[in-house]
Amino acid sequence: MRMAGDDAIVIVPAAAERIRSRDTHYPYRQDSDLLYLTGFPEPEAVLALIPGRRHGEAILFCRERDPEREGWDGPRVGPEGAVEAFGVDDAYPITDLDDILPGLLEGRSRVYYHFGRDAEFDLKLIGWLNRVRAQVRSGAQPPHEFLELGHLLDELRLFKDAGELKLMQKAADVSVAAHEAAMRAARPGIAEYELQAELEYVFRRNAATPAYNSIVGAGANACVLHYNANSGAARGGELVLIDAGAEVQGYAADITRTFPVNGRFSPAQRALHDLVGQAHAAALAKARPGEVWDSIHEAAVATLAEGLLRLGLLKGKLEKVIADGSYKRFYRHKTGHWLGLDVHDVGDYRVDGQSRVLEPGMVFTIEPGLYVDANDTTVDAKWRGIGIRTEDDVLVTKDGARMLTAALARSADEIEAFMAR
Repeated sequence: MRMAGDDAIVIVPAAAERIRSRDTHYPYRQDSDLLYLTGFPEPEAVLALIPGRRHGEAILFCRERDPEREGWDGPRVGPEGAVEAFGVDDAYPITDLDDILPGLLEGRSRVYYHFGRDAEFDLKLIGWLNRVRAQVRSGAQPPHEFLELGHLLDELRLFKDAGELKLMQKAADVSVAAHEAAMRAARPGIAEYELQAELEYVFRRNAATPAYNSIVGAGANACVLHYNANSGAARGGELVLIDAGAEVQGYAADITRTFPVNGRFSPAQRALHDLVGQAHAAALAKARPGEVWDSIHEAAVATLAEGLLRLGLLKGKLEKVIADGSYKRFYRHKTGHWLGLDVHDVGDYRVDGQSRVLEPGMVFTIEPGLYVDANDTTVDAKWRGIGIRTEDDVLVTKDGARMLTAALARSADEIEAFMAR
């Protein structure tokens, strides 16, 4: 509210419930901004922040208690409970929103809101604004400036405090245990969905949920970056790539490991896995205060390109394969992203046209990979169909970085030793 200013109003609606099929819904997940500001978990809610308002600056509109509906769907907080449990100054029934919000808009010069995210709510807000505008001749003062809410909230959410980091470490720890369970269960012939079940059993056993659709790709399926069918089977001699993370009280972890289903890497698999590990280490060395965000990706690319030339998968000079992007044939994505309440969390990667300088409190992934198409006849057959990614979650500290997911086996030697045990 200090950032918004005394003549502003901030409006944050809850995420809408989504129909899965006919009259069944997807599991509800609160809008990340509303969750960040209040912790309030229910749908059909709107937060209004009105800096400087004498009768309460933080107001929540939410569903009233309803014994009949609560018998079907579970207990509701209700307006009275919202004040007590979530610390807002006042709370009203959501059914009163149409009557009260126009009055809260009146006299405010700026509105912070995510226009374009929820078309239905956009129309409601426009209607409330028009009602205020219709009273101009009577002295009403409607807002005249509309600003993207992300300008305020994204910067706040980018830097994690101690409470957030505690939850993110818990999510990382649960995710590490889940990946270990999948490695223990791996054997030739196991279905990808069976490994997914091992992972997500550990999530749920620890009061966590999947932070995103778990990716379990065996063999050539590991070369599909967002593979999520998880319907194939792992054959002896193949690698399995698992990209999965737990969400704990809204905060996500994001881990990828690639391991041999029979517990031993072939020479070609190990060569590429080691190269990805070298790129991971080069990127991690750049994760410290004062470095710029792009330097992480650039370090990984330089290491991968040099290794691909050394192994014969690319030909030419290092500077050229980097400059012309020919390395992208085997490495198509960036080396990381912000992490927090969203798996791909909010925050600018560039500021004033320049790559962002890393600062303490930022959390992001480091995830280099290599993917050789199974049908690529221009490379030696031993490389074809190998997909590898190694991903960890990293916190920038005052004097360097701390890897939240360090406990999980990472190198080929560590993975083989873990699977042997």
